[in-house]
Amino acid sequence: MKSLSLPAGSNFDFNSYISDFKGLDPKDVGAWPPGPRITILLIVFVLLLVAGWWFDWRHQIEEYEKKQQEEIKLKDEWLGKKKQAVNLEEYRKQLAEIDRSFGALLRQLPNKAEMESLLVDINQAGLGRGLQFELFRPGTEIMKDFYAELPITVRVTGNYHDLGAFAGDVAKMPRIVTLNNVNVNVGKESGLYMDATATTYRYLDEEELAKQRREKVAKAKAGGK
Repeated sequence: MKSLSLPAGSNFDFNSYISDFKGLDPKDVGAWPPGPRITILLIVFVLLLVAGWWFDWRHQIEEYEKKQQEEIKLKDEWLGKKKQAVNLEEYRKQLAEIDRSFGALLRQLPNKAEMESLLVDINQAGLGRGLQFELFRPGTEIMKDFYAELPITVRVTGNYHDLGAFAGDVAKMPRIVTLNNVNVNVGKESGLYMDATATTYRYLDEEELAKQRREKVAKAKAGGK
C-alpha cells in the first residue's frame, strides 16, 4: 500500500490533484493516490463530526445549558431559604407582632350585637356637644373579606367649635368610626350645619364568614363551567 504522505518539499499541483480523482476504482481504495484518500478521509471525518453534533452532541449541549439554568435557580432558592432560616427567629417575632396588632385592631371592631350601641354612642357624642341631628340614617352594609362597613348619613347643626369637637369625639371613640364627605355650610336661620357620612365597621361572625366562603366556592364552580 502506498504511503498517504506527500513527498517532502514537493509543490502542490492542483491539476495533478484533480486528475488523481479520475478513474478511481471504488472496489480498490488501497490503490488510490494519496490526494483522493486524504480528501475522502477528511470529508468522512467532517461528516462524522456534523452527524455527531446533530444527532447527539447538540442535545447534550442543550441539556447541559438547561441543567446550568436549573443550577442557578436552585442556588437562588437555596440562598433565599438560607436567608429565611437565618432570620427565622426575627420573622417569628414580626409575625407575633403583626398578630398582636391585628388583634388590637380587630378588637376595635364591634360585632353585630354591639352595632346598635355604637350607633347610640355616635348620636350621644353629638347631643353631648349641644348639636341637633336633623338626619341620622344608617345605610346598607357593605360586606368585605372579614368585616362589614356601615355608612351613616348625618346632618347636624350647631356652632363651629361644637361641630369640630364632635368630629374630634368621633375620632377618639374606642370603636373605629370615620367621617367622610364632610361639608359645612351656613344654616338658613343661624349657626352652621354639617353634612357627613360616618362610616363604622364590624367584624363578621363565623356564620357570615362561612356563608362568604360558600358563595366564593359556588361562584368559582359557576365560572369554571
